[in-house]
Amino acid sequence: MYIEQLYTNCLSEAAYFIESDGEVAIIDPLRDIDIYIQMASEKNAQIKYIFETHFHADFVSGHIDLAEKTGALIIYGPDAKTSFSKHMAKEGEEFKLGKCTFRVMHTPGHTLESSCYLLLDEHGVPNSLFSGDTLFVGDVGRPDLFSGNLSSEELAEKMYHSLEKIKQLPDYVKVYPAHGPGSSCGKNLGPNTHSTIGEEKANNYALQNQTIEEFVAVVTEGLNAPPTYFPINAKINKDGYDSIDSIIKNGMKSLSLQDVKKEIAEDTILLDTRKSTIFTEGFIPSAVNIGLEGRFAEWAATMLPFHSKIMILTDKGKEEETIIRLARVGFDKIIGYVKGGFETWKKANEPIDLIVDIDADELLMDLNYDYKMIVLDVRKELEFDNGHIKTALNIPLQSMTDLTNIAAFEDTDNIYIHCAGGYRSVIAASILKKQGIHNIRNVLGGFDAAKNIPKMPIEVAKEILN
Repeated sequence: MYIEQLYTNCLSEAAYFIESDGEVAIIDPLRDIDIYIQMASEKNAQIKYIFETHFHADFVSGHIDLAEKTGALIIYGPDAKTSFSKHMAKEGEEFKLGKCTFRVMHTPGHTLESSCYLLLDEHGVPNSLFSGDTLFVGDVGRPDLFSGNLSSEELAEKMYHSLEKIKQLPDYVKVYPAHGPGSSCGKNLGPNTHSTIGEEKANNYALQNQTIEEFVAVVTEGLNAPPTYFPINAKINKDGYDSIDSIIKNGMKSLSLQDVKKEIAEDTILLDTRKSTIFTEGFIPSAVNIGLEGRFAEWAATMLPFHSKIMILTDKGKEEETIIRLARVGFDKIIGYVKGGFETWKKANEPIDLIVDIDADELLMDLNYDYKMIVLDVRKELEFDNGHIKTALNIPLQSMTDLTNIAAFEDTDNIYIHCAGGYRSVIAASILKKQGIHNIRNVLGGFDAAKNIPKMPIEVAKEILN
C-alpha cells in the first residue's frame, strides 16, 4: 500500500494518490490531472477510483476530466446529486483497491453530502481516514456554506454527530484532510497537513467532550463571510465544466499589440501576473496585478468577475502555469496572452502607467505634514484590529470589488496603501488605478515594516483593548 499527499500551497489543498497491487485511487484531485496519470504510469498501475469528499467550493476538481481520460469511477457519498455520471455510495459501502479496502463514512456537517473515506489495510485493519473538509488538523469544516435549506446551526448539529462517529475510530488511524493552514473552509486550521485521530481528540477544540449545544455555539462563532467565489466553484463541481485541455489551448493563443489594444477597448480584463515590485515600475494602463508569487488563484477568484474575458501578461514561460492556476478556480474565458509581455507594449512607445513605491519611514514623515493624506489599510478586519496605523482607513482588499467602498476617493487625495507585506496592496493599487484614481503611493513592506519604525503611531482596536 502506497499513500502520497499532493499538497498545493497557494490553495492550501491536499489531493491524495493511493496505490495497492497495481490499482490506484485519487482523492479530491485538482483540475490539472496530468500528475496523477503520470504517477500511475510510473507505478505501472491503473487509476480505478476517483473519490470526492464533497462538492468543493474553493477550487474546481479534476474528477470529470480524470474519469474521461482513465475510465475511473467517480464516487461521492450519499445525497450527492450531479449532472454527470458517478456512483453515489451508501453509508458503509466498501470498495476494493488491490489488497486494500475503502469504506464510506457519510459525515454531513460541512455540506450535506460530505463523506470521509476510511482506508483498511490488507488485513482489514483501519489505517487512514481521508476526511475531506469534515475534520482538519485542529479544526473542522465551517457549517455555513451549502446546506440546502438548513441553517448553520442545523448543519453544525449534523457535524456534531458526524464527529462522534469519527471519534470511535482507533487513535492510531492517520487523518488526511483536504486542506491545511490558510484555507477559508475552516476558521483556523493548524500548521500541519496530516495528523491522527488520537492527536485530534487531544488537541482539536471541536472533538472535546461537550454537549451538542456547546459544540454548535463554538463551531458557528466567529465565522467570517466566505469568499464570494465559493458558490461559483461549488456549482461548477456539481454541474460539470469544459475540459482543461480546451482552456489551455484557448489561453495559449498569442495576442499582438493590436489585439491587446482592441480587447482593452472592449473591456476585456488584462491580468498582469508579474511580481508586484516589478509591476509598480511600469505597466499597461488598466491592468490588474495579481502576482503569481502569492495566493494567486484565490485572489484572482476573489477579485475578478467570472463572466468577463481575460487576457494575461506574464513573465516569459509562465503563460501555461497562469492559465492552469486560473482554471483551478473556475476561470474558463481566458482568450490569450500578450505576445512578448510588457516589453512589446513598452517598445511600441505606448502609454505606460506606474505606482510610486515608498519606504515605511517616508510614510511616517508624510504623516506629520500632509493634511490630504489617506492611509488605506487593505488587510482583513482581524489583522487591522490586532494593530494598525492610528489614522488608517480599513477597506479589506476582498471588499474592494464593491466599487461603492472606494467611491468616496478623489484623485486629489494622497492615498498611501499598505497591507501586511506588500502583495495585497499592489492588487488594491492597480484596482484604484483602473477606476481612475491615480494619486497613489504603495508602502513597501506594508504594516510589517511600518510597525518597526520608531515613533510610528500604532494602535489596537478598542474592542481588542477592552
